[in-house]
Amino acid sequence: MDFKTHKKQLLKDPEFRKIYEETELEFQIAKAVIEARINRGLSQKDLAEKLHTKQSVISRVENAKTTPSLSFLKRLAEALNVSLQVQLRA
Repeated sequence: MDFKTHKKQLLKDPEFRKIYEETELEFQIAKAVIEARINRGLSQKDLAEKLHTKQSVISRVENAKTTPSLSFLKRLAEALNVSLQVQLRA
């Protein structure tokens, strides 16, 4: 069974669906940070040094263990030389 099929089955469970929806934003942020960091050839430690923070902070963001503030995301975008876009959708 591939991941997409497995995820579809898991989302049938109301409790799983609720948790998934509550944490979806954190996982979207994590994915974007990981992709941008890797595309620039940076380690978590390298990125942390650019942000004057600890590697563990980057790890928490990339593992969706925290919801970073807007100011942190702005600093992160600048350090990664990417644009930050925030959207509200219906």
